[in-house]
Amino acid sequence: MPVNRNALIRYRTLDNCLRNKYRKYTLEDLIEACSEALYEYEGIDKGVSRRTVQADLQMMRSDKLGYNAPIIVIDKKYYAYEDSDYSITNIPLTDQDLHKLSEVVDILKQFKGFSHFKDLGEMVQRLEDKIYTSKTHQETFIDFEKNDNLKGLEHLTTLYSSIQKKKTLLLSYQSFKARTASSFVFHPYYLKEYRNRWFVMGCKSKKEPLLTLALDRIISIEETDNTFIPCIDIDLSQYFKHVIGVTVNVNQAPVDVVLFFNQNTAPYVLTKPIHHSQKLVETHSNGIVISLHVQHNFELEREILGFGDSVKVLAPESLKRCIKETLTDAMDQYNYEIHNARLENQIKKLTHNGFSILEHVYTRKEMNHVKTQISKHFPPTQDNKPVYAIRNFLQAIPGLQQVLFNQNLKTILSAINPRLFLSKAIYFDKPPQSNWYVAWHQDTTISVKEKIETKGYFGWTKKENIVGVCPPEEILKNTFTLRIHLDDTDEKNGALKVIPGSHNKKLSDDEITLITQNSMPFTCEVGCGGIHLMKPLLLHASSKTVNQKHRRVIHMEFTAADLPNSLEWAEKIVF
Repeated sequence: MPVNRNALIRYRTLDNCLRNKYRKYTLEDLIEACSEALYEYEGIDKGVSRRTVQADLQMMRSDKLGYNAPIIVIDKKYYAYEDSDYSITNIPLTDQDLHKLSEVVDILKQFKGFSHFKDLGEMVQRLEDKIYTSKTHQETFIDFEKNDNLKGLEHLTTLYSSIQKKKTLLLSYQSFKARTASSFVFHPYYLKEYRNRWFVMGCKSKKEPLLTLALDRIISIEETDNTFIPCIDIDLSQYFKHVIGVTVNVNQAPVDVVLFFNQNTAPYVLTKPIHHSQKLVETHSNGIVISLHVQHNFELEREILGFGDSVKVLAPESLKRCIKETLTDAMDQYNYEIHNARLENQIKKLTHNGFSILEHVYTRKEMNHVKTQISKHFPPTQDNKPVYAIRNFLQAIPGLQQVLFNQNLKTILSAINPRLFLSKAIYFDKPPQSNWYVAWHQDTTISVKEKIETKGYFGWTKKENIVGVCPPEEILKNTFTLRIHLDDTDEKNGALKVIPGSHNKKLSDDEITLITQNSMPFTCEVGCGGIHLMKPLLLHASSKTVNQKHRRVIHMEFTAADLPNSLEWAEKIVF
């Protein structure tokens, strides 16, 4: 039975509605959906009658077209498929269909050798496989790369139609970096697929540059009546000529990228070129050298990194440096791991000796980020003197909290006490020109919000709006400090010296003198990215520096202690 195109559009629209698990459709809803589809695809604006849609539903229920659709009515009102996985697009092909498809394949195969039809090869293979498996009822024996769970594919038809008809759109879009979605008018020009992801290229206005948007980040699309801005100045067919992927910088010229591939990988690169500009430069007994004429972009780096140790960048130097830094950072992910046995041992040392040292808590990349952010927020003063101390550090630079509380630090703190919270954070810089030292002492104060005379609390101080007080000893015993070292620290640049085991009680001045004069101190040398854990009552001191190196430290105080109702911690951050 012949079916016209309008009927096919209605059947496909009804099928999409009945498959929708997140909305209920009445007959009126189905009529409206079919009317909108006919207007969108065929420009028919007279709508669809109630009788036509009822007849369509009955036709889909029957076997006249081979659908036999299991359409039911819920609560005498809502239409849906009884089988939620059913779709008319999944029905098996009839013998007549298979015969016609075989004829189509034979015709298409005549064009496979022509350059203009080179993309037909995969399509013909898909059809041949579908026809064979349908005739023989066997499992498919060819699999094409696809991603059925890819988001955004539902926008392809709308975008393609808008480009074709030169229609302006209102997009709601949220990039991976944005916290919320934003809405803007968009003039689409071009669709491109890269590694199973689809992208649309266009602009917001005449004055703004071209944008490349990922379809899987589009929240919604609506047509607008805005005048369409055509793309005049750019040849879209050549826009991606000098890039791998979709990231194009119109102000950046392509460069000659020279790569060495070992002999095991060389055949794969020769038979499947990385880019159309690929040329074989040299052949050696242990591999090949190729060149690419491309822009240095994100996708180029990812392509090279995907070959692992089979490739080496020979030129340009800037690309070689980027790849080396990325590989170094990648290795740090494995080298900078906290092992349970090692952590348990260090926590025992903290309990018995009053201190412990854990190296490689932070990667070099994380430390560089922290130092850059500190320099950015606190540049040298007007007389070119560096900033030596920043109190309320995480309030001053709140963006660093996520970096500092990485998974390693969270693991360490949770192992010490799951109830811990941060009560103080200070940044210290001991630069070469500031050759100060600290005599032997115990840390006996905590920071609170304000001075409120409370029994058992004494020695009130106030410095830079920070209120300090000496609490009862049990408060201090539930507290410890954690120093994150931003530089390699040793005795030459003022590393802390401690007296192991001196943290069990408050000491008088005479006791401190006696202990320090008759004990062998331990120098706490800590590498950049390592941490130094210390109980507050532990005797410690720092000497003058004898070299020209900084000792930058983030001093953080953690506690699980409860203050009296009259007092509050100066800074309480639950991580």
